[in-house]
Amino acid sequence: MTDWNSKRVVILGAARQGTALARYLVGQGAKVVLSDSQSAEKLKDALESLRDLTIEYALGSHPNSLLDNADVVCLSGGVPIDLPILIEAARRNITISNDSQIFFEIVPCKTLGITGSAGKTTTTTLTGKIVEASGRKVWIGGNIGNPLIADVDRMGKDDLAIIELSSFQLEQMSLSPNIGAVLNITPNHLDRHGTMEAYINAKSHIVVYQKDDDIAVLGWDDENARALQKIVRGRLWWFSQTHAENFGTYTRDGKIFLRDGEREQTVCDVSEIRLRGAHNVLNVLAACALTGAAGIKPEAMREAIANFNGVAHRLEFVREVRGAKWYNDSIATAPERVIAEIHSFDEPLIVLLGGRDKKLPWGDLLKLLRERQAKVFVFGEAGELIAKYAAQENLQVTKCNKMADALTAAARITQSGDVVLLSPGCTSFDEFKDFEERGRKFVEMVNQL
Repeated sequence: MTDWNSKRVVILGAARQGTALARYLVGQGAKVVLSDSQSAEKLKDALESLRDLTIEYALGSHPNSLLDNADVVCLSGGVPIDLPILIEAARRNITISNDSQIFFEIVPCKTLGITGSAGKTTTTTLTGKIVEASGRKVWIGGNIGNPLIADVDRMGKDDLAIIELSSFQLEQMSLSPNIGAVLNITPNHLDRHGTMEAYINAKSHIVVYQKDDDIAVLGWDDENARALQKIVRGRLWWFSQTHAENFGTYTRDGKIFLRDGEREQTVCDVSEIRLRGAHNVLNVLAACALTGAAGIKPEAMREAIANFNGVAHRLEFVREVRGAKWYNDSIATAPERVIAEIHSFDEPLIVLLGGRDKKLPWGDLLKLLRERQAKVFVFGEAGELIAKYAAQENLQVTKCNKMADALTAAARITQSGDVVLLSPGCTSFDEFKDFEERGRKFVEMVNQL
C-alpha cells in the first residue's frame, strides 16, 4: 500500500518501531490507532514524543474492537504474533504488516539487509562504515535501533539504505532487500517461533522474495545459512574463512580476499581487524561481501576495517581492575552466542549468565565452561534453571539474585590476568527494559569498582 490517506491503521506496540511508524503514517494522512499493553505511565516518554500528532490511543490491552473498520494492523518487533487480536485480524482478512515491510514498499534507493542469529549489529555497523568510507550517502537502521521508516522521505535514489532485520520483523514481510545477507542461523527465539523450522523460515524471508537481479549473501561456514542457497532467486555471493567461490570473500594465508567473478582482490590482512574472536572475522568477511556486491572498492573496506573498534554491548572492553579485564557482552541473549564469545579468550574466565530464558539448549555452553574451568555466576529468572543444567554437566555455579549481585560476587574473587565476561545467554526482560539498559548498568557498576 502506498496511498495511506484516510486509511485506518492499528499499530500494536509503542516502542521505537511503533512510534516511528505512527509518525510516518500520520504524515501520510492515515488515521492511526496506537495500542500497547502497558499503561500510560510506563509509556510516558513514547507518548510525549508523539504529543504533536493526532493519534487515537488504546493502552493497557488490545481489544478486538480496535479492528472495526481497520485497513491494516502493524506490529512492533517484540509483539507476539499469537495475540488474540492478531488471530482475529487474520480471520477478518485484515492485512498484517510492520514498519520494515512498509519501508521496503516505498524506499527510493538500493537496500542492503542483514540478518543472522549472531553478529547482525556488528556487521550492519561495519557495512555502513565501509559505504561511508567510499563517499556514498548511506542510511543505517532497522533492528539496530533507528527504524528507517523515520528517514525514508529524506533518502535519494543514489543513496544506500542498510537495514538490520530480526526474525520477528522478517516473519511479517513479503519483500526482500536488493542485497540480503544471512550470516548464520543457530537456535534462538524458539520461545517465539516454536521450532527451528519456523525460525529458519522467518530468516529466509530476507532472500526468498528477491528478484532475479538481486543478490543473496550467505555464510558458507554455517550449515543452515548455506542450505538457503536452494531458495535463492537472484545472484549468489558467499563469505567464508575456509572456502572460496567465484563471488564473495574469504581468507587465505592471513589475508582477506574479494572475488567478483572475474578477479581476486586483496582487502586487508586479518591482523588489521581490531575485534577479538574468529566470529568477528566472519562479520568482517560478511560486511566486505555485502559491500563488494554493492560495487564498493576494497580500498574503502580496508580503511573502515582499520578504524573499526566494534559496537557497544558486543564484547565491549569496559576497563581493567586490579589486573582483571571486564567485558560487556549484554547482546549475547542465546547460549550459542556465548560459546562464540568464550572462544575469543585464552585467559582464565569468570562468566556471568542469566536473565530470562528463551527455551534454548544450555548443554554445549555449560560443557565448554566446565572444560575451560570457568568460574560461573548465574542470576535472574533463569538462574535456577541454568544451575540445574550445570549440575548435569558437573559444573559448579554460584547462584545470585540479580545481575548486580553476580557482578559484586565476581569482583570479590578476581585475580590479575582474569577476564570477567557478562555474556548472559538470556534476554534482559526480567530485570531491564532491554539488553542495552542491562549493558549500560553493567558498565556503570564496573566503573564504580
